[in-house]
Amino acid sequence: MTSDRRLFARTLAAVLLLGSSLGACSSDKPAYVERPVEALYNEAVDKLNTGRYEEASKAFDEVERQHPYSVWATKAQIMSAYALYEKGTYDDAAVALNRFIDLHPGNRDIAYAYYLRGLCYYEQISDVRRDQQITRQAMTYLGDVVTRFPETSYARDARLKIDLARDHLAGKEMSVGRYYLKKYQYLAALNRFSMVVNNYDQTTHVAEALYRLVEINTILGLPDEAKRIAAVLGHNFPGSDWYRDAYALVAGRQPDQGGQDDSSWYDALTGWL
Repeated sequence: MTSDRRLFARTLAAVLLLGSSLGACSSDKPAYVERPVEALYNEAVDKLNTGRYEEASKAFDEVERQHPYSVWATKAQIMSAYALYEKGTYDDAAVALNRFIDLHPGNRDIAYAYYLRGLCYYEQISDVRRDQQITRQAMTYLGDVVTRFPETSYARDARLKIDLARDHLAGKEMSVGRYYLKKYQYLAALNRFSMVVNNYDQTTHVAEALYRLVEINTILGLPDEAKRIAAVLGHNFPGSDWYRDAYALVAGRQPDQGGQDDSSWYDALTGWL
């Protein structure tokens, strides 16, 4: 019995010691303290202003967590997304903005939420040599801004960015077309350059695309078509280097650098239209 009592005592002591250890560990954790919403929000803003974007995002989330029904909570949602955008975690920011748009479609900041979501995709537009799906998404979401909030400053900037994104897509088609041209895959190249002319006619790549079409038709032995396209190029870009290069191809010589009247060869080419 004595040995049994000692074993019981030791076991009890071990249990009590373990309990006290657990208690000590739990007491080391900071106790949850609800803070005034203004204090939480101002702290988050301070972190944002000093470039601590990840901390700021979490701090804005804390505003919503502690005071979910306050007007500050709604503002904190979009500010948290903005902090993620500034941090460069665009996918996370877009998710947060989608949540805001779904929950608060009538909020006073809804136009900005749509605009910032578009920027999350616009900032991820990559080199023209890569897949351009993200560029198309950026155009779609920026287009939402233009459609829904046409009179805002956000819409004006969105239109500019849509034009730049469209120019980027045209650049992608040009890059692929040049690749095919170098590989002597003329029909594939012709399709790409034609797409630029037909679908991206307001971009900076049209003059070169027209020249490439002149070039390919000349190579394929289609001088009439080459001259017709050269006439279009001359009409729309009369002072460009692409115009002069096209002239050299269809005329079989370099243009007169001494000041030949450009309109003379253009007038001749228009007869082929």
